[in-house]
Amino acid sequence: MLKRIFPHPLLSLTLVVVWLALVNKVTPGNFVLAVLLGIAIPFLTAPYWPGRPIIKRPLRVIEYVFIVLWDIIVANFQVAAIILFRRNQNIRSQWVTVPLDLTSPEAITVLAGTITMTPGTVSAMLSADSSAILVHCLHTDDPEGVRDDIKKRYEWRLKEIFQ
Repeated sequence: MLKRIFPHPLLSLTLVVVWLALVNKVTPGNFVLAVLLGIAIPFLTAPYWPGRPIIKRPLRVIEYVFIVLWDIIVANFQVAAIILFRRNQNIRSQWVTVPLDLTSPEAITVLAGTITMTPGTVSAMLSADSSAILVHCLHTDDPEGVRDDIKKRYEWRLKEIFQ
């Protein structure tokens, strides 16, 4: 019965927290509305999630989040340095193809989102067979190093989390 009311409990909790953060004021009315949304949205969308992803190692998610946050902070300074101190002709933008070992669509989506959230890189396209992702780098002299960093810092962790 509880599984039917809360088909995605983590999503429900996330919706409550995000709603309260968006309204920026915790009042009884806002809390009740957040809980109602946290129950209604997962309940109404549950039929569209037949193959819900299973997180194999939930503690790795916390580690992954901290690594991504750190990389975002570092990349912000790197991009600022590139923009402020390099001339346009000295910026070497590169397209990098990253072959994927991931097979889970959710893991590939998280990887693409991570790449895009990190300043200086954008995931541009996924191959038709989901075996590679095309990444644009604002500046790099070593495209293979960028590819290896993505695989080493992000992909293997996502593989442990989702597969």
